[in-house]
Amino acid sequence: MNIGIVVYSQTGHTLEVCEKLRDRLIGEGHTAQIARVSVAGERTPKPKTFELADKPDVAAFEAIVFASYVEAFSLCPVMRRFMEDIGTLEGKKVACFVTQQFPFPWMGGNRAVRQLSKLCQSKGASARATAVVNWAKKKRDKTMAMAVDRISKLF
Repeated sequence: MNIGIVVYSQTGHTLEVCEKLRDRLIGEGHTAQIARVSVAGERTPKPKTFELADKPDVAAFEAIVFASYVEAFSLCPVMRRFMEDIGTLEGKKVACFVTQQFPFPWMGGNRAVRQLSKLCQSKGASARATAVVNWAKKKRDKTMAMAVDRISKLF
């Protein structure tokens, strides 16, 4: 299966999870590649004052994993804008995950992954697997491995 992992990562934490997922999917016989969303220049503190520079085309993928981080207890505005701008996801298998600094999913992670799932649904696809990776907690490696396992089983 041709799987795209579309990610917005500012510090590299979310990208690290995506790389582990990509490697797992390739090891399982899939074609998987990471496609990064980026902004032009620096982001200002105001969430809506940025322009998207790189907007990966998701049409070529049979399945897509969307990944972002939590910002202010919600989905990062950059990923939100990207999702609002893409076309249909109908007929595609979709999964999504978020990373967050806080130690518990209820501290913004659950909300952000629900927001990302709803954006997928508004584009015609249901997120069949979701995950929250808590970065600050000592169980980081465990939550990362659980996310990779949960999402890779979808495909």
